[in-house]
Amino acid sequence: MMLAVVSLSMAAMAQDDDMEIAPAEKHRVATNGFWQNWFLGANVTWSAFYGEGERSLVAPFHKFPGGSYYTSLGASLSLGKWLTPVFGLRTKVNAWQMGVKDQGCCADKYWSANEQLLVNVSSLFCGYDEQRFWNLIPYIGGGIHRNMSQRHNSTMYSLGLLNTLRLSPRFSANIELAWNSAEGRNCGLGLKCRKQHFALELGLTWHIGKNNWKHATDQEAVSALTEGELDALNAQLADALAENERLQQELDAKPMPTASVATVAPAVRTVENIVSAPVSIFFEVGKANVIASRDMLSVKSLAELAIEKNASVLVTGYADKSGNAGANMKLSERRAQAVADELVRLGVNPQRIEVVAAGGVDILTPAEYNRRVTVELK
Repeated sequence: MMLAVVSLSMAAMAQDDDMEIAPAEKHRVATNGFWQNWFLGANVTWSAFYGEGERSLVAPFHKFPGGSYYTSLGASLSLGKWLTPVFGLRTKVNAWQMGVKDQGCCADKYWSANEQLLVNVSSLFCGYDEQRFWNLIPYIGGGIHRNMSQRHNSTMYSLGLLNTLRLSPRFSANIELAWNSAEGRNCGLGLKCRKQHFALELGLTWHIGKNNWKHATDQEAVSALTEGELDALNAQLADALAENERLQQELDAKPMPTASVATVAPAVRTVENIVSAPVSIFFEVGKANVIASRDMLSVKSLAELAIEKNASVLVTGYADKSGNAGANMKLSERRAQAVADELVRLGVNPQRIEVVAAGGVDILTPAEYNRRVTVELK
């Protein structure tokens, strides 16, 4: 019951399964929905009792592994859910028979049901890692213990250490050591006493449905992306200023024309050069298919001029220097092709478009300025 209540409360904070979270922090994760991160376990158990009358902890283990009044084999089933990579809840049911049947006496059948809090110390100290092979998980809990043969119920407390070994994304092997304390009736003269129940369990856990965690959004990085948009605008302005400076140098290098009607021609050519100056379209890290609406305005103006003049268009894609050179080359090509496809959609003749992939570069500073495509008339 506690497992269901806590899990439902966590569902209210669940993230959309299809939401892309980037950038992300390494050791923080987003909360998953109610139906995610469930698991079902099944174990074979070897159990031993140790009563208040025993004087030594080795007493239950004589004649190991069986044949003793104090030891027996049994089984356990458990159903649980990880609320976070560190904390989980588990409902566990054990069943076993203890004692030696002698003329209808003393072979009692037992079962117990416990609600347990799990703490994955591997994730707590080392961070979440879905590929981790070994997870160390201590737990504490309590529940009901019943002696079916004597029809006796009592409270039960449990402590244990669960070790899980990853076999595949769906299955893990279990090695579990458990200690339980419950009230018994067979303590001499019909008196009640507490008995300690030790167990070694081996089995498998099946991870149901979605069983991993998405890394949480790095808010500082998100803010940096917003600042990056402003930087991108500044880079576009820098491109325009550089082109204007180049045109001004061309004008300065030429002799001043005499006052006549012919002076109109250079002015017209200058205006066309300014309009057809290279346009930069910026992309996010690793992205090649998202073009900002503000960049499309410049692309549209250049496309209209290319159609009017029947001019050729050079589309050059870039990536920054981070990452593999081969991957950067493919990324720059995909970026350039995405912009070329937009030009075709705007009416530019595809035969007049040349696509060039420049790969990873460090032409501009900071590095995010290099995640771009330039478009210019030839």
